[in-house]
Amino acid sequence: MCGIAGYIGPLEIASERVNACLELMRCRGPDAAGVYRYPPHPNSPPPEGREFVCLLHTRLSIIDLDERSDQPFQHNGKALIFNGELYNYLEVRAELAATGRTFTAAGDTEVLLQALDQWGTAGLERCEGMWAFAYYDAATGVLWLGRDRFGEKPLYLFQDESGLYFGSEVKFLIALLGRRLPVNRRQIRRFLANGYKSLYKTRETFFTGLEELPPGFIGRVGGGESWREYPWWTPQFPPPDVAMPYEGAVAGVRERLIRSMELRLRADVPVAFCLSGGVDSNALIAIAQRALGYQVHGFTIMNTDARYEERDMVEASVRELGLRHTPIPIETQDFLDNLRLLVRQHDAPVYTITYYAQWRLMAAIQAAGYKVSVSGVGADELFSGYFDHHNAYLAAMAVEDPVRYAQALAEWREIVAPIVRNPFLQNPDYFVQRPLARDHIYLDAEWFAKLLVDPFAEPFAETCYTEPLLRNRMANELFHESVPVILHEDDLNAMYFSIENRSPFLDTALFDWCQQIPSRHLIQKGRAKAVLRDALRGLAPDVVMDNPRKVGFNAPLLDYLDHNDPAARAALMADSPVWDIVRREQITTLLDENWLSNSRSKFLFNFINIKLFLEEFAP
Repeated sequence: MCGIAGYIGPLEIASERVNACLELMRCRGPDAAGVYRYPPHPNSPPPEGREFVCLLHTRLSIIDLDERSDQPFQHNGKALIFNGELYNYLEVRAELAATGRTFTAAGDTEVLLQALDQWGTAGLERCEGMWAFAYYDAATGVLWLGRDRFGEKPLYLFQDESGLYFGSEVKFLIALLGRRLPVNRRQIRRFLANGYKSLYKTRETFFTGLEELPPGFIGRVGGGESWREYPWWTPQFPPPDVAMPYEGAVAGVRERLIRSMELRLRADVPVAFCLSGGVDSNALIAIAQRALGYQVHGFTIMNTDARYEERDMVEASVRELGLRHTPIPIETQDFLDNLRLLVRQHDAPVYTITYYAQWRLMAAIQAAGYKVSVSGVGADELFSGYFDHHNAYLAAMAVEDPVRYAQALAEWREIVAPIVRNPFLQNPDYFVQRPLARDHIYLDAEWFAKLLVDPFAEPFAETCYTEPLLRNRMANELFHESVPVILHEDDLNAMYFSIENRSPFLDTALFDWCQQIPSRHLIQKGRAKAVLRDALRGLAPDVVMDNPRKVGFNAPLLDYLDHNDPAARAALMADSPVWDIVRREQITTLLDENWLSNSRSKFLFNFINIKLFLEEFAP
């Protein structure tokens, strides 16, 4: 895990800008830093038809701690800077060695460079991991930029007449560019009206002209060519194997998840685990502790709100698995000041209050001496873990199997109905009656839009990956609505504290297997993620696997902020550029409410973040 940044174009980037950028990159890579330039000598123009190239890297040493694996890594006229991990680097290295290639280091960076040199971008198909990289061929003048399948590692792009700039974080591009970027007010209004699930429906970011290279994409530029990009990997959604028995689905998940966890424990430093009271984190911890013999140290944010409190499940897991455990109490002191610091670090509003809490979690993991953490991102989207999945499942059963529908409906009323908070999803036939309904996703969007100076309206849109409603919703959550948001926040929070965060559910073999599982297996006896729960039998505590509640790493805003406190209220209502976008009197009215619904609490948090963001980046 590292930080990368760079440039290709007609200008030679001044050393002052390079050094300023490296300083900003230090938290992502405190162990080493390096720069590659083409041409290699200052004040030397490139040959005719070629561009200046500058590649910057800071290293967080995880695999092969020796300086021989420092970057930029050079071999055979090629240079590579790489952020992430190649988990199956030993297997790919063996394939390369079989072709006659030799190695000078023992880490994954050289393996990736030699794979690209040997097989071109087709070599990425052999790789399992997370990455954003820049790969330069000095012989041809072509610069390649690439990103992993699920977008675990970020790669921002900005291009104007002065060239192409890229980096792991927005601030790195700004440092190399030498000027501010204008904020994107449309993205701000989109976020305020529709919430975080709308943010990755387009290529837009919170800065005008700034984009991310999409997950699973490769781009190339230089050598007389202008920038072009294309997917090197496209997710496949074949028809499920309808003949697959439930037991076969369970066994296949267990086998692949154990292998994924085994790969993601490869490190030359200790690994910490994020622990909640839910299925996902307990699945990974149980596999590591019991199946793989890893001595797990779990870290938990302890909530005080009864809606999100999971102390009983956490304590049961710690007790049964024999875990080393660090609970982290919610800290409310200096909330607004710390949130401003976090917005400044993210170069964006913080998307949910959960990631303020997770920031505190990462601070505790760093304080305990860890460089790597593991979290359960992606399980809900692979195994059907959200409340609307129950409604979509019922809609499918109503058409395919009326007898099963009647049974599933009774199970829903007994197990799910008592814990659903979203008013639309409290109707079990929500999708039966309106298959295209999506009001539950942009909840109260029309009302929030009216709080803006210029009302914003953008209809809900989703990508058609596959025909079945349930599977298509899961795919959209994985690639657009939920996982990209989580990965964005996870990366920035972890790297603020020089920690690499790994996500074993985002594994290619596991993803491909899950697409084969018949939808009828996904929910059993009113239990979401039934296949995952049963895949962990004998490893994870039954009391956790059988618990129907869904909480995860959630946190209530009012645990952190008393909106009736005069000092807090004065800070929220102070003069700010935000009042050019949000109606001041409407926020006053909102703060006057004695109780805030879940959706209005989220809007208030979004408003606070936009206020801080504009004060930092558009004063």
